[in-house]
Amino acid sequence: MTRVHAFGDDALGDHDAVALASLIRDGEIGAEEAAKAAAERALRVEPALRAVEFTAPAPVQPVREGPFAGVPTYVKDNTDVRGMPTGHGTAAFRAGPARATGAFAAQLLSTGLAALGKSRLPEFGFNASTEFADAEPTRNPWHTGHSSGASSGGAAALVAAGVVPIAHANDGGGSIRIPAACCGLVGLKPSRGRHLESPQARSMPIKIISEGVVSRSVRDTAAFLAAAERHWRNPALPPLGLVEGPANRRLRVGLVLDSVGGVRACAQTRAAVLDTARALTSMGHDVSPVRLPVDDRFVADFTLYWGMLAFSAGAFGRWTLSRSFDASKLDGLSVGLGRLYRRGLLRTPGMLARLSRVRRAYAGMFVRHEVVLSPVLAHVTPLLGELSPNVPFDELLHRLTRYVAFTPLNNIAGAPAISLPTGASSDGLPIGVQISAAHGDERTLLELAFALEQDRPFRRIQD
Repeated sequence: MTRVHAFGDDALGDHDAVALASLIRDGEIGAEEAAKAAAERALRVEPALRAVEFTAPAPVQPVREGPFAGVPTYVKDNTDVRGMPTGHGTAAFRAGPARATGAFAAQLLSTGLAALGKSRLPEFGFNASTEFADAEPTRNPWHTGHSSGASSGGAAALVAAGVVPIAHANDGGGSIRIPAACCGLVGLKPSRGRHLESPQARSMPIKIISEGVVSRSVRDTAAFLAAAERHWRNPALPPLGLVEGPANRRLRVGLVLDSVGGVRACAQTRAAVLDTARALTSMGHDVSPVRLPVDDRFVADFTLYWGMLAFSAGAFGRWTLSRSFDASKLDGLSVGLGRLYRRGLLRTPGMLARLSRVRRAYAGMFVRHEVVLSPVLAHVTPLLGELSPNVPFDELLHRLTRYVAFTPLNNIAGAPAISLPTGASSDGLPIGVQISAAHGDERTLLELAFALEQDRPFRRIQD
């Protein structure tokens, strides 16, 4: 087992983002000192982890009055920051510097975070592992032979390894929650519309992408949501404010162990979920089984929608990304998904109609429950290579749909869900559990996450 981290006796220490921001505000350390320490940490672990896509010549100037002022971070390489390239994880074109900062990146940086560069993602975020056809993969700091998850795999590896305490992530099918589960982090996928949208999300017939962060503590994620809300708040959603700890109320918790399509969670994953269920019961919550509100057609419909996105990326890349875009350089997963969509093109209207009805069906789970507990992933973190885009497409698709069986429902429904690192595999890799809530109810998720974190503090890679 090869474990890699950068924690040490420097300005960053083992502080989370809230603590680091407080030290900077009080003048105990300087923002420049924090950025230098993070850059040095990145240099130490990058040869092993390969998590950084682009390093900025100087940190993007933070907003001085933001609550995270001076805290170093990375922005995922599918989001524009002025002066940095946005490569989307693909070899199909070479990106030049972005001319402007995107809407969500501006919201992210409004909190005071200082961007040191871009984190890696698999091609267009389509894969559940940050692996590439012709480049080294991003590696899991808990065990470098294993996947760091995806598509925010670079961000998760950097945060777990201690390079930065918090990093940008986004989620179109599990891409905040999956790498959080693989790397032992907190990863909350917000409700649809909670934050400002990317151009990609705005163009989708069903807006599945949510923006957010991965962090090492519940309070960092809660503080980020509150800080982002100062920049912009969606009046159609309940305001969040700053959630600072557990709530003193008894919740009805639905329990899901197996997913649609005949996917049964592996024994170690089931054990982690059941252990969390017992912890919730001991806190006084009522845990009872609940059925998922979709059937096997959901898997086929989501897969076709996934294929539609890959088809669009390949067919329109020259117009949406770069005139130099060369579709012949797309990886095997993108090509295979595009072909899958072309074969099922005529099913598009029915697929979109059924997926559009999922939000109402999902809401039905929360008539009798406040939250639903489930796995994040159907089995423990795979070895690198198992989800490589070089695996023959039919086999890779089979592996992916058997692995990523629990997260897509929340993307289609537009509802929030959080991954918490409450479990561990037999070889010490983190196992995440997922807690889902009704649309707009991030507050309940954060309150429950605080309670679980206090009941059994999350494992730390440096211990």
